[in-house]
Amino acid sequence: MDEPTLLFPDTDLDLSFTSTTTDRTSARTSLARTSSLTLSFSDRLSTAAETTSSTAIHRRPHRSSDPKWSAINAATTLSSDGRLHLRHLKLLRHLGSGNLGRVFLCRLRDFDGAHFALKVVDKDLLSPKKLSHAETEARILHALDHPFLPTLYARIDVSHYTCLLIDYCPGGDLHSLLRKHPNHRLPLPAARFFAAEVLLALEYLHALGIIYRDLKPENVLLREDGHVMLSDFDLCFKSDVAPSLTLRAHTSPRTGPSNGCFSYNGRERFTAEFVAEPVTAFSRSCVGTHEYLAPELVSGNGHGNGVDWWAFGVFIYELLYGTTPFKGCSKEGTLRNIASSKEVRFCHVAEREEPGMAEAKELIEKLLVKDPRKRLGCAKGATEVKRHPFFDGIKWPLIRTYRPPEVKGVTRRNKSHVSSHMGGHVSCKRKRWWWKRLGHVVRSKGSKYNLFSNFSNNNYYQYVDNSKDR
Repeated sequence: MDEPTLLFPDTDLDLSFTSTTTDRTSARTSLARTSSLTLSFSDRLSTAAETTSSTAIHRRPHRSSDPKWSAINAATTLSSDGRLHLRHLKLLRHLGSGNLGRVFLCRLRDFDGAHFALKVVDKDLLSPKKLSHAETEARILHALDHPFLPTLYARIDVSHYTCLLIDYCPGGDLHSLLRKHPNHRLPLPAARFFAAEVLLALEYLHALGIIYRDLKPENVLLREDGHVMLSDFDLCFKSDVAPSLTLRAHTSPRTGPSNGCFSYNGRERFTAEFVAEPVTAFSRSCVGTHEYLAPELVSGNGHGNGVDWWAFGVFIYELLYGTTPFKGCSKEGTLRNIASSKEVRFCHVAEREEPGMAEAKELIEKLLVKDPRKRLGCAKGATEVKRHPFFDGIKWPLIRTYRPPEVKGVTRRNKSHVSSHMGGHVSCKRKRWWWKRLGHVVRSKGSKYNLFSNFSNNNYYQYVDNSKDR
């Protein structure tokens, strides 16, 4: 049974409550996750009698125009010490509980349009190991600046509590979304879209030397615009990374006429590739979710960056087949299947497979190679994963402007609706006319300007010009 919603009065944050953490019935828990957490929280701790500190967070470039920053700046400007305090926040309801603390939906008291997620960690209830995980997550959040990763707006330390103010994702998580679909699986175009955005998030983390180690649908949240946000970084570990720029040679078809018998049909071209993969990463910790653990992690002999690429293969498999590839009758059975020499087997999902399923199977097979030295991604990271035919047609620099897929169970709010309080509302009728006109212009200009040419077999990928909304 779901936990009842807790509403807090607008004028009094002198609240104290105790709760027991219960994980979702259908959700899998990490190996490091405990069964209960008691939390007692009182905003009176922010008075002068207690030590309060707030870490100033500067605007991130990719979200610099987000109105949330303006709201926070207004609150800190009016604050007596120029810092954000808990008294500036109004708690709305409890969102969930995790390995380290509880998460609440909140907003700034004097600004209705800015909603946040507040993660509250009670350090008195955590073991030294979990305290280390909590600090690791806080440091990582402070370093992130990516469209598909959370933005840390403020860190507030009050007595033995650490409160992290981050993005709120009203769309829920992919695990819950899968449960709303037949056979718990998504259509291939939707699975490819979500996998592509998660791939970019992993690429960014690895470029910082961060090994994620907890990829699963439960940790992939959906923003209000339908794009993804990777969450929960307490199981990460940091390693060194040496970025490099290499030239990859490939042959492109010859466009001009051939001249004589000594001509050839193609010409060699070079593409610059940026590679920043922590290939020297190494850890012996056994953490993660058992169905997503890589064989080298199960064996306990140490692991590196390869565990994330293995988990990415399991992730794509679950999106397409509604289950994980090595799932057994019990947790021990699953771990035995992962550690065995058996290759991945694919479920039968339909009499006639969707177009692109053969490419998806090939990608999964290359990611779920038992030997990490031969696993796709372990040498050159996301650079070589993005080249796989499964992702053909995706313009990676523009993916954040793609229109997310329309899938069952997701209510996506248009950006114009979200920013209507700023005077940016545009009627749906006018928008439909505008896009219809744009489509006519694009088609009339020929293939040179056809923005949709690479996505002819996938109606989910549409280029969206958000420049007027920024």
